[in-house]
Amino acid sequence: MTRFSPQYAQASVTAVLGPTNTGKTHLAIERMSAHSSGLIGFPLRLLAREVYDRVVAIKGPKEVALVTGEERIVPPGARWFLSTAESMPLQDKRDFSFVAIDEAQLGAHPERGHVFTDRILNARGRDETMILGSEALAPMVRALVPDADITTRPRFSTLSYAGIKKLSRLPPRSAIVAFSAEEVYAVAEMLRRFRGGAAVVMGALSPATRNAQVAMYQAGEVDYLVATDAIGMGLNMDVEHVAFASLYKYDGSRRRRLTLPEMAQIAGRAGRHQRDGTFGSVAGRADSQFTDEEIERIEQHQFPPLKSLFWRDSAPRFDSLGHLIADLERAPSNPVLKPAPEAIDLAVLRRLADDPHVGASVRGTAAVRRFWSVCSLPDFQHRGAEHHASFVSQLWQHLGQGRGHIPVDFIARRIADLDQVQGDVEKLGARIAAIRTWSYVAQRRDWLADPAEMAGRARAVEERLSDALHKALAQRFVDRRTAVLLRGLGGDASLLPVTLEEGDAICVDGEPIGKLNGFAFVVDAQARLADRKLLLAAADRHLPGLLAKRARMLIGDDASSVAIAGDDRGKPALLWRGQRIGQIVRGASLAFPKFQPDRALEALPRAEYEALLAHVAGWIEAHLGQSLAPVRALTKAAEDRRCSGPLRALLVQLIDSGGAMPRVQADGLISALDPASRQVLQRLGVRLGSLDVFCAPMIRPECQRQLGVMRTVQSGGVLPAPADPQVAALRTVVAADALPPAGHPAYRLLGDQALRVDMAEKVIRAAHDRRGQAASFVIDPALAISMGLSAANADRLMRAAGFRRDGAKASDKEKNSGAAPLWRWRGLARKRPPQAAQPPRPDGHFAALADWKVAIG
Repeated sequence: MTRFSPQYAQASVTAVLGPTNTGKTHLAIERMSAHSSGLIGFPLRLLAREVYDRVVAIKGPKEVALVTGEERIVPPGARWFLSTAESMPLQDKRDFSFVAIDEAQLGAHPERGHVFTDRILNARGRDETMILGSEALAPMVRALVPDADITTRPRFSTLSYAGIKKLSRLPPRSAIVAFSAEEVYAVAEMLRRFRGGAAVVMGALSPATRNAQVAMYQAGEVDYLVATDAIGMGLNMDVEHVAFASLYKYDGSRRRRLTLPEMAQIAGRAGRHQRDGTFGSVAGRADSQFTDEEIERIEQHQFPPLKSLFWRDSAPRFDSLGHLIADLERAPSNPVLKPAPEAIDLAVLRRLADDPHVGASVRGTAAVRRFWSVCSLPDFQHRGAEHHASFVSQLWQHLGQGRGHIPVDFIARRIADLDQVQGDVEKLGARIAAIRTWSYVAQRRDWLADPAEMAGRARAVEERLSDALHKALAQRFVDRRTAVLLRGLGGDASLLPVTLEEGDAICVDGEPIGKLNGFAFVVDAQARLADRKLLLAAADRHLPGLLAKRARMLIGDDASSVAIAGDDRGKPALLWRGQRIGQIVRGASLAFPKFQPDRALEALPRAEYEALLAHVAGWIEAHLGQSLAPVRALTKAAEDRRCSGPLRALLVQLIDSGGAMPRVQADGLISALDPASRQVLQRLGVRLGSLDVFCAPMIRPECQRQLGVMRTVQSGGVLPAPADPQVAALRTVVAADALPPAGHPAYRLLGDQALRVDMAEKVIRAAHDRRGQAASFVIDPALAISMGLSAANADRLMRAAGFRRDGAKASDKEKNSGAAPLWRWRGLARKRPPQAAQPPRPDGHFAALADWKVAIG
C-alpha cells in the first residue's frame, strides 16, 4: 500500500502535531528553505497562494513554483514548490529534498480524505518529510508510519470562551464564521448596518478577491471579517475573536454538526502567536450554541484521537474501465483505513462508464487513463454529479477523438461568455466559479493545442471578475462614506470645524459624524473604523463647548420640556426633550427621590455642570413638592417621635398602601388611638371610614400618578404600562376589569364595578343619616345612581357596610315621596365578627341577621 521509493526509506519522517496557532506552517517553511529543494501540499488554494508569496519573498520569484488545479506558475529551474494536496507533482519524477503535507488530519474528511491519506503514506522527501496536523492524528501516524518521530507543539497563546454576543456587540477585530454563501452575505449585510462594514472571505473566491478583502480588513478599513470555514486552514489574519453564526454545515451529503476538532480548528484562528484570543457564538441562533463539554475541550485542546482514515487506491489499473472502477472501490487491507465514500470523480466515472456511447469510446490503457483524468475535473460550480457528468461528457467528445484536443474556438467562446463584470455579488461569484473550471482545463497541457494562450485568457478574465467582485462586495457590505477629509490639515482632525445642527446632529466640516443623545455623543454607526477614529478626534476638542451650550439651553428651557418617564429599559429617568440626562433613584424616603446624572454630563465644564445639577434639583422639588405634599406630610408625622406609636404605625401603613386601605387591616391601631392622635389625623386629611381608612389629599390623580413612579423608584423596577384613562383620572366609578391586576388603593371593588373609597364613604354616610334611630328605613338611591353605580353593586356596598334589606316593600307614601327603592332597609345595632356571606333566597328575602358580615364603625 506504501509506494514511496526504497531510496527514501532511511530519510527522516517527522510528524509535527498540535492545535492551531502553534506555528507549524512557519516551521515547515523554515525547514524547506534550509533544503536545496522542497514541496509542501496544502488543503486550500488560498493557503498555497499565501505561502507561495511568503517563500517568493525569501527565495525570489524565479526559484519558487505554485501548482494548483486552476493556477500554475512554474519558472524553469524552480526548486521550491507550493501546491494543493491534490496537485502535488509527485508523478513528475521530480526529486525533492524536503516534502511536507499540511493539515494531514483531513485524511478523515469524507470527500477529500483519501488524497491526504495517500500523501501521508507515499509523499516522501529525499532527506526530510514532515507531516503537519492536529494532535488527534497521532494514533494514525503511529499505525501508518511507525518510524516517524512525533513532535507535539503547544499553542503559544490562550484560547478562551467569551460567551454569546449579539452581532451589534461583537468586539472589533472579530471574524464571524458561517457555512453558506447566503448566510455569509446575510451576516455581512447586518454588520454593514451595525458596524459600518465587513470583509468577506470564502474558499470559492479567487486569490485576488480574497487578498483584496483581507487587505481591507488588515488595514483597518473594516473591523469585522465574515468567512466560511476556509479561515480554519491556516489563513493568517489579525483576528482576536471568532464568533460562530452556526455550528452546522452541509458536507455534500447532509447537514451535520461540526466535529469538535473542526470547531477547534476554526476557533483557533483567534489570537496570533503569543497574543490571546477568544471564541463564542452569535446570539439569536439556536444552532450556534456550544455545550459545556465542547467549551472545556476546545479551551484545553483535548480532542478524541482519530481511529481511522479514508483510503482509496492511488495507483489503480488502467487496462479497462471495469478494473479502474474495481480498484477505486477496493477496500484497504490496513484495519485503521476504511474505504472512502464515493467522491464526485468516481460518481461521474460510474455514470459515464454505464453510458454505451461514452463507454464504447474508452478503449486501451492510454484512453482509460485519459478518461479518468477528465472525470477528475473538480465540480467548482457544485452542480452535482449528474450535471457535472454531462459537462465531462462534452469535454470527452473532443478529447477522446481526433487529435485529442479541445478546439480553440470552443474554449475561447466559453471564456469570452464569462468575461462580463456587470451584475451583483451572486452573479459575479457564479462566473468566477465557472471560470475556475476553464482555468483548470487550461492547465492541462495535453488537453489543449495552445494551453499557454488559453490559460492567459482564463487568468485575465478571472482577474477582471475578481476585481469586480471585490468592488461589489465592498459596495454592498462596506459603507464607504467618508465622514471627513483631512487633506490639507496636516492630519490634525481637531482643526476641522465642528457644529451642532438641527436634530442634535454634530457635523464636522458640514458632514454629519454623529449626534447628541441627551449629553452623550454617539458616533454615526455607518462610519468606518478609520473614519471613526478621525471623527472622535475631531469632536473631542470641541465637545465640551458644545455640551456647555446645550446645558445653558436646558437651564433656560420651559419646565414642560423636562419630565420623569421610563428610559429605553423602562427605568424611571429624567428626560429633557425626550432624551435621557440621568436616572431617578431611591432617596431618603418615598417622596424625596434623588437625581443621578449620566456619566456623559461629566464632560461638561465645571460651572455648567454645577448649574445644571442645581436647576434639575429645583425642577424636581417644584414638580414633586406640590403633588406629593400629602405624602410628605404623612411621612413627617410618622417620623415625629412626639406622635403616639399607634398613630405613627397607622401612618406608615397608610403610606405603604398608597393612601387608602381596608379598615379591617387597621382596627387594632385605630382602637388604640387617643383623642390627640385623632385630631392629628383630621388635620392630615385622614378619614376613618366605615369600610376604608384613607387620606383624602392622596386620593387625587396627580398624587397617585407620582406615587406610582416613586414606588417604582423605591423598588428599582420597571415602570408599569400606562393605566386605563378613567382609572388614571380617578373617576368615581370605573369598570372592575380596568383596574390593575393587584387592584388600586383608591378604589373599592364591587362586583363588576369599582367605586372610589371616598365616594363609597359618602354613600354610606348618607345611609346612616337616613337611618336615624329607626329600625327600618328607606334609602334614597339617587346618590349612588348619580355616581354611575348600578343597583346590584349599590346593594353590595350597603351589605358590606352592615345594612340588610327588610322583608317589606316600601309603602305607597314612600314611593310617592321620591325616595322610592323597592325595599326597606335595616341597620344593625352592633358589630358582629366577620362571617361568610350567604346568597339571597329565591323569594328575594335575605338570610337571618346573624349570617351577614357587619362592619359599622
